[in-house]
Amino acid sequence: MLDPQAPGHPGIEPRWTSSAKIGVGTSLSANSPVWFTLSHGILNEVFFPSLDRACTRDLGLIVTGADGYFKEEKRDCQFKVETVTPGVPHYRMTNTSNDKAWVIEKLILTDPDRPCLLQKITFTAITGQLSDFRIYALLAPHLVNAGAQNTAWIGEYNGHQILYAHGHGTCLALASSVPWGARSAGFVGVSDAWAQLAATGDLNPAYARADNGNVALGGEIKFDSQSSTAVLALAFGTSPQEAAQAAIDSLASGYDKAAAEYQKRWKTWQDSLVKLDGTKLDGIANQPMNNYRVSTSVLATHCAINPAGAAIASLSIPWGASKSDNDLGGYHLVWPRDLVETAGGFLAAGDPKTANAILSYLREMQLPDGSWPQNLWLDGEAYWGGIQLDECALPILLVDMLFRQGHLSEAKLESFMPMVRHAAGFVLRNGPMTQQDRWEEDAGYSTFTLAVIIAALLAAADLFESAHDFVSAKHLRETADCWNEQIENWTFVENAGVCKQFDIKGYYVRITAPDPTDNAVATDGTIIIKNRDAAHSSLAEWQVTGPDALALVRFGLRDANDPRILDTVKLIDKTLRVDLPQGPLWYRYNGDGYGEHEDGSAFDGIGKGRAWPLLLGERAHYELAAGHKAEAERLLLTLEASTNESGLIPEQIWDEADIPERELFRGKPAGSAMPLVWAHSEHIKLLRSLVDGAVFDMPPQTVKRYIRNQTPSSLRIWRPLNPVTHIPMGKDLRIEVQGSAVVHWTSDNWTTIQDANTTQSKFGTHFVDLPASQMNLGQTLIFTFYWHANGHWENKDFKVEIIAS
Repeated sequence: MLDPQAPGHPGIEPRWTSSAKIGVGTSLSANSPVWFTLSHGILNEVFFPSLDRACTRDLGLIVTGADGYFKEEKRDCQFKVETVTPGVPHYRMTNTSNDKAWVIEKLILTDPDRPCLLQKITFTAITGQLSDFRIYALLAPHLVNAGAQNTAWIGEYNGHQILYAHGHGTCLALASSVPWGARSAGFVGVSDAWAQLAATGDLNPAYARADNGNVALGGEIKFDSQSSTAVLALAFGTSPQEAAQAAIDSLASGYDKAAAEYQKRWKTWQDSLVKLDGTKLDGIANQPMNNYRVSTSVLATHCAINPAGAAIASLSIPWGASKSDNDLGGYHLVWPRDLVETAGGFLAAGDPKTANAILSYLREMQLPDGSWPQNLWLDGEAYWGGIQLDECALPILLVDMLFRQGHLSEAKLESFMPMVRHAAGFVLRNGPMTQQDRWEEDAGYSTFTLAVIIAALLAAADLFESAHDFVSAKHLRETADCWNEQIENWTFVENAGVCKQFDIKGYYVRITAPDPTDNAVATDGTIIIKNRDAAHSSLAEWQVTGPDALALVRFGLRDANDPRILDTVKLIDKTLRVDLPQGPLWYRYNGDGYGEHEDGSAFDGIGKGRAWPLLLGERAHYELAAGHKAEAERLLLTLEASTNESGLIPEQIWDEADIPERELFRGKPAGSAMPLVWAHSEHIKLLRSLVDGAVFDMPPQTVKRYIRNQTPSSLRIWRPLNPVTHIPMGKDLRIEVQGSAVVHWTSDNWTTIQDANTTQSKFGTHFVDLPASQMNLGQTLIFTFYWHANGHWENKDFKVEIIAS
């Protein structure tokens, strides 16, 4: 008996596929935990049973014919994609061969009644007859969320021919409504269907199995003169039999029935939303597609079924075609920041139910110390290990926004208050410096992070006050006031050379180094620039600016027409703006290395940052806050013109001359993630903000306290990890530590001595306020600790000098 095992184990090193998605979709059905992506005219990654588990690399067609004719659909066609109904992710793809010999039309969706994806495929010969061509399906399983360690084989189930694969407890089955011809399983790059057809024009059915490697399945779709249409069913399960049964049942039920239910579910949900596509803004971009509905469908497609409320950053891996199994996560992960932004998009669109589900998920994923992981798998397991304070503060703002807008009752709010307390406590104990900024690159004083955490502390204070906890509210407001008053000390610089060059008085830098709060200034520190070669891996703090400073306006800490903000905007436009065919876009910061190389080759840890459409939305919100609604509307136009042909918003836009061989065109999506859910959320919020005439998610607490009332701070805060050495005259000194203590202190070099017991806060700290405001300029307050827990003295003195305000 011949060995059915295909030769060439384990196959070539696996790769993912293009991140340039032209479509993403799913059924809005718990019975169908399947999500799909499309690119280059074919199916790409399909996810089952959760959004963070990719089960395929791609599924496309190969067409062969006489005299060695061999064409691969994804490489040898001109592609057209459209939705069957605007805003519903039910796709029609039309792929015409470059030699104009044939055309393939596909209709793609998932069956709402079972875990199965359906492709209705019609092959039409333009030259010659249908019988002149042979059409093969080529499927690359990645069932282990990776290319290695998959197993594929050909078999049957209840009289049906099936192409099977399994890995790590998940199985897939590919069935066809028309008979299969020759079928084969093999190792990619050696004995898979592509290699066989390219070499001989035929499949070898003796290759019936490929175990534990980078594998692929192939099968001839036996079109005949009576039928040039077939339905392929790709189904999933925990066993081969379960997957095969789902595929067979879906074929038996029929594509049309699945399509009707799929459309109905999406239409019902879309029709329940705020009609932002029914306003005069609908025609601003003068585009045939409904960009609003595309954005809402992108958000909904990236939401998990189980656990409810989870949503990933993108159904793509940036520069995926160059990524191997070493990048298991890609953007198929939950970032708490992106998740809160997504919740804001749902809320702006009029879906508070989903926003509430997201909030509940965040509560479940919160760590015991009150923080959230930098990013995580859906089940809560951390992926990367960084701490970003904005991610720990944004959930508080989501609670506040839901409560203020009447989508969270007082009774339900009570169930979220422990989450708020733990999050506020983490921010209070660890701020104002962040271990990582929102771009996940640098530690220090970030303008964006400062805006978020200060706004969150004020929002939490209001929430505690509504629960009659006035002590906690007071403590949080005092901390927020202290940090807010020092933002300019930490991040605003008046560099003579820069200011003279750009005719400004000063500007906010992107981030400053993590020095103690009384010494942190944006003048002489150095910032590490990630993703650059050694020669360009650092810059002086004053050299690096970014649109992050606009968060001071977005979150209500500074007026949009504050001269310091206006000067910063001027500098941003001179240094970070790029004018592209659709209009202006902005970079994250000068020196950014996260993007393709100059020659267009994929980012590989080093590159050059490109323009971000997301920042268009943020800039438009700034313009609206500044009273420039017409400019905000123009930027909306630019944002909607920065999508691909399907209306998907990419992470980055290519900003240099066209490089056709790399599919890079000026003003079009670059090779990073697409779609980026955060960008689509920003698009929805911008539409809502323009309709409302005000920034949708601007917290009112900060606006009232810092813009209208200009509330000053009465104190400065000393902590063991942030031991200030001087404070302005007229401020009290708050000493905040982790345990109960007596603070033994003097204001006259121990001539007189006073003792003060710390008070336990409700945020995991103990604190005492010393009356430094009564001391004179030049005096020094000296103190030490007696720790109650171990009955020991600190045996070290700490000094704080009173300086001019």
